[in-house]
Amino acid sequence: METDVLIIGGGVTGTGIARDLTLRGLDVILIETSDLNAGASGGNHGLLHSGARYVCSDPEAAVECATELEILKKNAGHCIEETGGLFVAVKGDKENYITDFPDMCKKSGIPSKKIDPKEAREMEPSLSDETIAVYKVNDASINPFKLSIENINDAVSRGSCYLSHTRIETFKIENKAIVYARVRNQISGEIYKIKAKTYVNATGAWAGSIAAMAGIHISMVFSKGSLLVTSKRITKRVISRLRKPTDGDILVPGGVVSILGTTSVRIKSPDNIYPTVKEVDYIISEGEKLIPELKTCRYIRAYAGVRPLVSMGKGDDRDVSRGFTLLDHEKDQVHNFITITGGKLSTYRLMAEKTSDIVCKKHRVSVECRTKTIPLPSTHSGEWSEPGVLVNDPFKSDALEDPFLCECEMVPASAINTVIDSIKNNGGKPDLSSIALRTRVGKGPCQGAFCSIRILSHLHDRGEIIGQTGINDLKYFLNERWKGEQSLLWGQALVQSSLKEMIHCGLFGLELV
Repeated sequence: METDVLIIGGGVTGTGIARDLTLRGLDVILIETSDLNAGASGGNHGLLHSGARYVCSDPEAAVECATELEILKKNAGHCIEETGGLFVAVKGDKENYITDFPDMCKKSGIPSKKIDPKEAREMEPSLSDETIAVYKVNDASINPFKLSIENINDAVSRGSCYLSHTRIETFKIENKAIVYARVRNQISGEIYKIKAKTYVNATGAWAGSIAAMAGIHISMVFSKGSLLVTSKRITKRVISRLRKPTDGDILVPGGVVSILGTTSVRIKSPDNIYPTVKEVDYIISEGEKLIPELKTCRYIRAYAGVRPLVSMGKGDDRDVSRGFTLLDHEKDQVHNFITITGGKLSTYRLMAEKTSDIVCKKHRVSVECRTKTIPLPSTHSGEWSEPGVLVNDPFKSDALEDPFLCECEMVPASAINTVIDSIKNNGGKPDLSSIALRTRVGKGPCQGAFCSIRILSHLHDRGEIIGQTGINDLKYFLNERWKGEQSLLWGQALVQSSLKEMIHCGLFGLELV
């Protein structure tokens, strides 16, 4: 295969670059070793930062967040819930930080407004009685899965090519340039070459590994962050602790649930990560100081992501910049290779723009970035990544022949069919895991106990999977769910997990297959 640009990495940055370059007229192929949002893009808060969190620790990142917030609200509003946010201090928090906060926000151009604690508790009744200071900011909630889906859908509609489950194995380098990339289709085992004029490494935490294939060293820092999902939406707004960023100090509403986190734990490898009981306990103990209800509410899942940071030689990962690192490897004697890593979800579009600027300069393309002005289209296959409706809301599928396959998140068979067709159109293989990445299935209170069986049966009925393949798919899907359940097995979560085990093991004997 031949193209202008080969992008490696199917997270929100990689898909954003694909759309940006396609809008500028370049031919693009994007490859991903598994599927969309497999890394940090699928393991975050879903918080669209106003920038207020970083006004003390990283003012440059704060300004970037503030600027991108307004661009994304204007051009990707269908992926955003404009919740607003409150920064809240409780008894014991440092007075000097509370006092300096509005001036730090002002210096970074971030709007903030002081709210009387009594008024704040009327706005958000779940706030602690020990609240002593509150500032209102422009934080919002954003759907990272929908963002990546819509970016790649628009890029493909304009001529780009997306290849999932495609792993890069080696680069062929001659005369200080990559001649081609040797890749393998993870499903069929087929090996082939992709020849491009420019290669972009957008693999996040794996950026160092990909760069090493070209003989280049990047000092990556792997910082794991774990988060918890509550069974209901606890607040209307994003609630953040009014202090220097640390663990367990953010609660983000998303649809009918809230997400509490996070941690910052140094790890050796970004592979096979999961939340620990210790992290869960600590997150809750910190979160309850802001919102006491977090101590007793039901949690349906925990999950973890890895922040792709570049080391600056300091020991504390929270002191490493949350800004992004953009490297033109021409200085490393590989003239057509670029790495983009670090950063955050809120600044993905800016990261894509700056990366695309370098690519276009190499290709002598003078077209300016258009993602600032052209809205991100809404597509049908991205609709079902939205959080579900409240159970007491009137909601039903259009016809009796369109049953709900996921009752927790109200996903009907027609939606699953749309997602299956979209996966196949992009050359992927529809299975439980790929469907779960693009929809809300498996993310509700039952954590896949019922919808997994229904969707697997639906895939069989459509002829998408046959024989043992489906059983292996089911086991993988449930094991991934288990990673997020095992650290919070108490109360109703333990009852639900036990019921799932009874169904899949006690009744179906899945562990014996």
